[in-house]
Amino acid sequence: MTDPARPARVRRTATHLADGRELIYFDDSEPYVSGGATRRLDDPRPLGDRFEAATSDDAGGAAAPVQGPEMRRDPLTGDWIPMASHRMNRTFLPAADSCPLCPARPDAAYSDGEVPDTDYDVAVFENRFPALMRVPGVTLEDGWDVDGEPLWPALPAAGRCEVVCFSSDHTSSFADLTPARVRTIIEAWADRTTELSALPGIEQVFCFENRGKEIGVTLPHPHGQIYAFPYLTPRTQAMLREAAAYRERTGGNLLADVVAAERRAGTRVILETEHWTAYVPAAARWPVEVHLAPHRDVPDLPSLTDAERDDLAVTYLELLRRLDRFFVEPDGTPIPLPYIAGWHQAVVGDGRELGRLHLQVFSVLRAAGKLKYLAGVESGMAAWISDTTPERVASRLQELGR
Repeated sequence: MTDPARPARVRRTATHLADGRELIYFDDSEPYVSGGATRRLDDPRPLGDRFEAATSDDAGGAAAPVQGPEMRRDPLTGDWIPMASHRMNRTFLPAADSCPLCPARPDAAYSDGEVPDTDYDVAVFENRFPALMRVPGVTLEDGWDVDGEPLWPALPAAGRCEVVCFSSDHTSSFADLTPARVRTIIEAWADRTTELSALPGIEQVFCFENRGKEIGVTLPHPHGQIYAFPYLTPRTQAMLREAAAYRERTGGNLLADVVAAERRAGTRVILETEHWTAYVPAAARWPVEVHLAPHRDVPDLPSLTDAERDDLAVTYLELLRRLDRFFVEPDGTPIPLPYIAGWHQAVVGDGRELGRLHLQVFSVLRAAGKLKYLAGVESGMAAWISDTTPERVASRLQELGR
């Protein structure tokens, strides 16, 4: 019997947009998946090459080379902070008929969409306004000191940012997708993780989705993003420190032992399948927070087996659908949950053996119509205070599964 969570197969077709950015279609529907037809591969927009030198007032009207984003090291924390001022000009809450993530509409007034075909299953392309970007000829060796002060080292933010369009339907959400389409998205995540991890200087790959205006989403079309970082993020560094200390102390794998402990306790487990367990972590910091982890020790998305990917497609949808019923209006109408969902994967280089794949989904909504604001202690000291208990959140999510 055919598994409803698995498309017959996924066809990957790569091309380039008019300005040189890569675009990849991941198709699971006919006639595209079999090769009977091919998505549109040319981009008719009159966009110039994004790396082509442009005239600049600062250069007296002469052509100046493209300057990519930079990142500066905070000497007080050791954190790298990308500086991407060009993102101030990115598209912000466009009208539905001007969404750059929708498929092309021939003869429409709006013609600056990022996907040239009139339909697609899943599409991935390089972000037009990236926080991280590698400019040809520039490497992480090309550093400097801000104001000539060695206290403030700076480097090119030479990573890569991609957009993943989950659906061509502007009005849908991830939770509305079929298991087969989610399975295609998992294939896209795995493909991009493999490709981006192989780029020079990349230290970790993060696949994530921002959902809802409360999170700050500027494009409501169902989509996620992938960042290939040329440095280790602060959260990853913290987890690696704890995992290394735990291994030194006990010989165990911290992330694996956390999942095993949550399964033993059972109190906060909200969903368990053959290959996956979803639980509210014992020290959850967000008003609603769930982790989803495989039972097998898996470093990253590409390392998942077909059976684990099939199971994930169904399990993830069930988790999101419960989260979308967590809060309700006074009349009982469910409130779609604003959330951030991100895949934590093993790093590319040193410390990879300490990593273990898991998904973190969390929300800033603490009650119907009420947000958790990151005020003094959270923003100023990174000292989190929870407005609830993990057990209460788990109990609600368990109730929604009955």
